[in-house]
Amino acid sequence: MRNSKNKLHSSGKNTSNIDSRRYKSFGYQVLGFGAGGGKSFMEASGGTVTTDGNFKIHTFTGTSSFVVSKANADSVVDYIVLAGGGAGGCGSGLPSPAGSCSVGGAGGAGGYRESPGVDTSYTASPLGASPAVALPVSVQSYPVTVGGGGAAGSGFNSLGNSGSDSVFSSITSAGGGGGGGGPGTGVNGGSGGGGSSTGSGSRNAGGAGNTPPQSPPQGNGGASGIHQAGAFAHGGGGGGATGASSPLPTGNTGTTGGAGATSEISGSPVARGGGGGGAGFGSSGDNGGPGGGGKGAGCQGNSPDDGTDALGGGGGGATNQGGGSSGGDGVVIIRYQFQ
Repeated sequence: MRNSKNKLHSSGKNTSNIDSRRYKSFGYQVLGFGAGGGKSFMEASGGTVTTDGNFKIHTFTGTSSFVVSKANADSVVDYIVLAGGGAGGCGSGLPSPAGSCSVGGAGGAGGYRESPGVDTSYTASPLGASPAVALPVSVQSYPVTVGGGGAAGSGFNSLGNSGSDSVFSSITSAGGGGGGGGPGTGVNGGSGGGGSSTGSGSRNAGGAGNTPPQSPPQGNGGASGIHQAGAFAHGGGGGGATGASSPLPTGNTGTTGGAGATSEISGSPVARGGGGGGAGFGSSGDNGGPGGGGKGAGCQGNSPDDGTDALGGGGGGATNQGGGSSGGDGVVIIRYQFQ
């Protein structure tokens, strides 16, 4: 009996130890599952990658692809899609001393579209307002097209060339309109180009912005170029992402380009999408809008400045005394949470 009891006792003890080990093992597995069972974040590649806290920013300055290698059902990205800016137009007539000076209109900024920034915790520009939304993404490759700035005109009388479109996913931003050259009006675009100033009493309209129309608007219109005999002459400035270029009632310095949009998508405030400044009959043209717009030329002074690359700025208006300006290249910026 003693042996039998001992056997039973020994058997019970072993069973208890096995159960204990099973319980501990089961408990460990549960804890391990819980510790690793948090939110899973998306992963992607492409462009130049930087970080801002828990968020990654992919910046594209040339045509490429945004490749998502890991995503969830709720994965979204915020974005800026900015097209290339338009080039400035050149004034009409033969250059001095064979003829008098005339002034051209500036290029409009590239079309600017942005998401609200709520999903990835940054302060967006006013153009990130509703109905703009962050974009859902899945595991696939998304082509990215970055629009180039419009090329400078070939000489006096030439119209500024418009910028090219930028594209990411379902978002397309239109290239900025070229500035008026010769006896010409500005060209429609993401933001419109400014009109030129030609003969006595002339008034050439600026191009319309937000063409084709988007909501929120992707840009604004350019200003008219105006000439009043014996008084003043100035070329129209190009429109910007958040502001139109307004014509001056008098003055020989051209018209200031429309203002761009300021966003913190890349981690600090940056203005993008400024319109070019119109050319002036005096010693200089006017300034481009904040956000990469180029300064306009003057009949007795400076040459026009190009729009700034990666800011989509419009080129400054030119005179018939020299070459024109080019628009700035656009940019595509994508932001998402990675940890």
